[in-house]
Amino acid sequence: MDMGSSPAPSRSVRWRDRKRYLWLIALVMPMLPFAAIGLHIWTQWSVWLWLGPIVILGLVPVIDWVVGRDGASAPDDQIAALEADRYYRWLTYAFLPIQYAGFIAGMFYIARGGLSVMEGVGLAVTLGFIGGIGINTAHELGHKRESHERWLSKIALAQCGYGHFYIEHNRGHHVRVATPQDPASSRLGESFYAFWPRTVLGSALSAWQLESSRLVRRKKNPWRLSNDVINAVAMTVVLWGAILIWLGPGMIGYILLQAFIGITLLEAVNYLEHYGLLRQKVMHGDRERYERVEPRHSWNSNNIATNVLLYHLQRHSDHHAHPIRRYQALQDDEQAPVLPTGYAGMILLALVPPMWRRVMDPRVLAHYEGDTRLANLTPRWRRRLENGDAALLLPVADVGSQTIPPQAQGSITACPECGFIYDPKVGAPREGFAQGTPWRDVPDNWTCPDCGVREKSDFVPVSVAG
Repeated sequence: MDMGSSPAPSRSVRWRDRKRYLWLIALVMPMLPFAAIGLHIWTQWSVWLWLGPIVILGLVPVIDWVVGRDGASAPDDQIAALEADRYYRWLTYAFLPIQYAGFIAGMFYIARGGLSVMEGVGLAVTLGFIGGIGINTAHELGHKRESHERWLSKIALAQCGYGHFYIEHNRGHHVRVATPQDPASSRLGESFYAFWPRTVLGSALSAWQLESSRLVRRKKNPWRLSNDVINAVAMTVVLWGAILIWLGPGMIGYILLQAFIGITLLEAVNYLEHYGLLRQKVMHGDRERYERVEPRHSWNSNNIATNVLLYHLQRHSDHHAHPIRRYQALQDDEQAPVLPTGYAGMILLALVPPMWRRVMDPRVLAHYEGDTRLANLTPRWRRRLENGDAALLLPVADVGSQTIPPQAQGSITACPECGFIYDPKVGAPREGFAQGTPWRDVPDNWTCPDCGVREKSDFVPVSVAG
């Protein structure tokens, strides 16, 4: 296509986001507790208190199947203007007060509504589903440079007590994605029930290590309120404590249940996003490292209902390529492997491991053209390969011959993804690098603090006018 011809710009100028007002549907989700309470008062039917899972795991997959795929993506020359449209970010801001109003109303109704234990459980589960969707909203906000959006992200995470996600996801997962070192990347042959404790515990430990290292570089004790793990925990303690003081200690079980459900919903999404996918090791100068993240390292889906529900999270390859890009501008990448349905339907499948394995294992192997060694395997499967198990041992491709040119040196360097600039004169005080810290003294394992996807070795020299 001739990018210099006149028709292309004219078509781009006329482009409009066909989902512009469909995004309002995302704000219906945090209203589900009010709908559940209102319908229960009106009909006295207990089933309405389970409205969260009914809608998210029942209705949404059906809509995905009936309506089909979402083919709308913004032209490249319209992405900047689309991201600058503040309408979209205000939609994410509006999610939070509705989320917390529903949470408070739901907890009050459990405590004062004369519900049976099972009815209370049903409403707590609904609150947990909304909390899980809230974590996705926090995910969108937490990737942005604006400090107020990062704080809103931590506030959204407080309901489920998962504030460390803000740290681990941005500075851990995006760096280690699709490698055995990433607790949030599931492995071929690993069930969701084996993945859950590994990712929950591993992510919490990773977040603490990342934040402790940042503060140690600043010569500060990690046990302080400025530690983002500690202040996130403090937010949850204040929120949950206020609920217990107001409604009584008997609410602790319901609070913990909704948190468990919200965390489980998030980790189910994590489970399916990178299942079995593996970045190969390549040479960078005289050092071995993992290849850069490519579209082939994320499972995508483009079903419209879940796209709107999860702010384009299903366009996951583009998200990993451009982590700070706002949701409305994320693109459908045709090079990425594709799931058979939307995320909502895939979550249901993940809960039944034999069905999941039957559907997904052949897709992983087809993705690697039958070369099992190229997949991210469970340790058990890896040992079987190393022991020459004929059922798994297949010809292996030559993936070790690639090289990445060594980084050119320069006093001022920039992240090639998001443009973050490291100037030794300025340093990066929040990262623990004081003014005057030369580039050579920045650790090799340091990653960009804005996008989280580029290592020090990826940075490129820049010249600054003046």
